[in-house]
Amino acid sequence: MGTLARAALLIVPFAALALTPGTALAHQEREVTFPDGRGSVPQYRTDGPQLLVCKTDFAAFEARIADYEPALRERNLALFEECQQNGYRHLQEAVDAATPGTRILVLPGVYQEEPSLEPPTGQCRNIDAPHATVGLSHYQVLSFEQQVACPHEQNLVAVLGKRDLQIEGTGAGPEDVIIDAQYRKLNAIRADRADGFYLRNLTAQRTTFNAVYVMETDGFAIDTVVARWNDEYGFLVFANDHGLLSNCEGYGNGDAAIYPGSASNINADAGHEVERYAVEITGCYGHHNLLGYSGTAGNSVWAHHNVFTENTAGVAMDSAFPNHPGLPQNHALFEHNVIAFNNQDYYRYVRDGTCERPSAQRGYERGVVCPAVGLPVGTGVINPGGNYNIFRDNEIRGHEYTGFLTSWVPGFIRGATGLGEQFDTSHHNRFYDNALRDNRIDFWWDGQGRGSCWQDAPHLVTEPRVLPVCGDDELPAGLPVGRLLPEPAKVLKLYVCNGYSLDDQVIPAGCDWYGATGLARIEVQAALAEAVLLGVLLLALWARWLRRSRSAAVCLVIAVAGLVVGVLGAGYEGSALTPIGLALFGIGVGWLGLLLRDLGRSGFGWLTVALGAVGLLGAVDRGLAMIPFIPVPPSVVRLLLELVWVPWAVVLLVRPRRASNAAPNGRPAPAAVPEPPAPEPPAAEPPAPEPATA
Repeated sequence: MGTLARAALLIVPFAALALTPGTALAHQEREVTFPDGRGSVPQYRTDGPQLLVCKTDFAAFEARIADYEPALRERNLALFEECQQNGYRHLQEAVDAATPGTRILVLPGVYQEEPSLEPPTGQCRNIDAPHATVGLSHYQVLSFEQQVACPHEQNLVAVLGKRDLQIEGTGAGPEDVIIDAQYRKLNAIRADRADGFYLRNLTAQRTTFNAVYVMETDGFAIDTVVARWNDEYGFLVFANDHGLLSNCEGYGNGDAAIYPGSASNINADAGHEVERYAVEITGCYGHHNLLGYSGTAGNSVWAHHNVFTENTAGVAMDSAFPNHPGLPQNHALFEHNVIAFNNQDYYRYVRDGTCERPSAQRGYERGVVCPAVGLPVGTGVINPGGNYNIFRDNEIRGHEYTGFLTSWVPGFIRGATGLGEQFDTSHHNRFYDNALRDNRIDFWWDGQGRGSCWQDAPHLVTEPRVLPVCGDDELPAGLPVGRLLPEPAKVLKLYVCNGYSLDDQVIPAGCDWYGATGLARIEVQAALAEAVLLGVLLLALWARWLRRSRSAAVCLVIAVAGLVVGVLGAGYEGSALTPIGLALFGIGVGWLGLLLRDLGRSGFGWLTVALGAVGLLGAVDRGLAMIPFIPVPPSVVRLLLELVWVPWAVVLLVRPRRASNAAPNGRPAPAAVPEPPAPEPPAAEPPAPEPATA
């Protein structure tokens, strides 16, 4: 990863998210108050006062019930005759007439609730309320009082403030009674502050938001109901307590089949042992949606014996969106579920322009899904920012990306400003006794959080290669591992990948969630940039001062090999390449630092040794055992060292070269002994005198 990119990693992306208006939102809700918890899950009733709803076309009705078992057919024929005398033609009419404890029996047929589709009049024509956007749909966030005043501004059928109301279809299965919004309403059925609400044996479909919406209700049951072909959610239950969804089915939804968001936060201060859960989901089937299950602030939810398959991703619970009470998400229990083969790439309908069309023209009934949010295609369970969640005894298989993905969500993303709140997510989650097979990666973790543990088995593929392991007591084994910050490269990846927008028709380039491969992936590009930068600087340092040293040449080769292997490791997550690359880099760079120190570059040499040592620590942390007690991963320390090492190396390289005092072996040469001065030549003797003549 390039040094400048990594330097910005801990500041720029988070600041950008905090300062950018309209950062990806799930959906907006009015301010709510959790129920006081004194209610209970309603029981199915077979007696008591009842109202009937039916249409008038007997031939069409008779055709619908022709294949019923004799007893059921006779019952429906008798109810039809009675309904013609004193029944209602629209479900909303019966809801309006109902008193507490009433059962509303809806006979087989398609109910489009034509009176609810009439244009608004009076005060409902211009409601003073905030505006919001869901995907490509725009709507107003209405208060409960505004919902009561204008019940069909957003809802086809509105159950507002009515207690102990039971609505059930009388057909052989849920597809025999259809509540059809025709993409002309946000919600097909809305139950708001409707304690004791029971919905059974029908289908709700074709909305621009939710098929079934239950809000601020203490005690509800959704039993054997189908929710299909909606822009957002099949079943959205929000700020409720004592809720039960059983034997439900959702498909063709742009977000999730089932969304228990902001369930009553009854276990916020508990550990893993809790007295009860606020919402139970069992026997449900979520398939061919963006998600089988989703829940921002999906707190105190018990999901068991469900099937989530053939979605883009199977399950998600998160702390990633503001304006949801009960954040950060906590205390979900998932057990005995099948979460398999969630590899549907519905982003292709964004690429080809299908999702730019009006909802009614997109082709949901033919299998089109328009993804409301960005997700890693091919993932079993996604948990950004959850605490105290337990995943046990589930079957997680056949995922092309990963079985489980766990990551940090800093508090300011949900609007929290306290320093401690920036690090209050991704703690104390447990993953054990799950049947994991045929996933490309079984566990993917960004490295942030404390007190979490994962199951261990020889066949599992994890990223990183080593994780804190759960012991036989289902608690983290060994010394405690807890990190305030995640791996910087993974933060960069998550930041880029979360740039998806259905509203703007933007699919981030460089993200393997949406199909990027090889050098097109942002983390591979970053690793390559780092390798090139560091490799060039190391080569230049060797050429300037150490090129005559054989040992320096060996060190250089080892360090560069480590950089190359590290780039490959970025491309092959879950492999041993990343720790091997770090080990090679650490050995080579540390050795070069010692040689530079011996050359007289003491300060820079010791910094280079430290850079190599941290590389070796990273290799241990990523490949052998996570280092306990340290608050940040070694990669963050390495980043800080690189911020000093790179400019220091550049300064040394651009300075004018001084005379070297190094011997060819890289060690200081001994001081030269001055040679003695050459002896002066002897003085010339005077010439001998000539002899005297006679």
